[in-house]
Amino acid sequence: MIVFQRSVPISTDADTDIVNITDAVQQVVRESGVRTGLASISGKGSTLGITTIEYEPGTLADLRRALDQIAPPNQFYAHNARWGDENGSAHLRSALVGTSRSYPVTETMLGLGTWQQIVLCNFDDRPRNREITVTVIGTVE
Repeated sequence: MIVFQRSVPISTDADTDIVNITDAVQQVVRESGVRTGLASISGKGSTLGITTIEYEPGTLADLRRALDQIAPPNQFYAHNARWGDENGSAHLRSALVGTSRSYPVTETMLGLGTWQQIVLCNFDDRPRNREITVTVIGTVE
């Protein structure tokens, strides 16, 4: 059993930018040498999300629209009133989507469905340089 960990920088645009990070995560899995195990992806920050989606323009637009309905950006948020900023909806979206996910590793490959990609969402109101930490745990034989 081994544990392998690597951090990966991700540049994002503002306002629910959705970045496909599947290839970056798969590269870390390959580097780890783990054949069977688990890959955990954790994003650093309280205004981002990690999830899966079919990465195509229609579903990305649908996700943005759904999040706009759940946590609209131009509403009153106590966070904004307290800190004098305008990203209260970003914090709420992050809490709802979550900042980490785990996926099985089989034969050195992420166990994802055909149309399932791992994405990082930047919910903040400005572009951000993000960082994800990928931890791979498992066997190498």
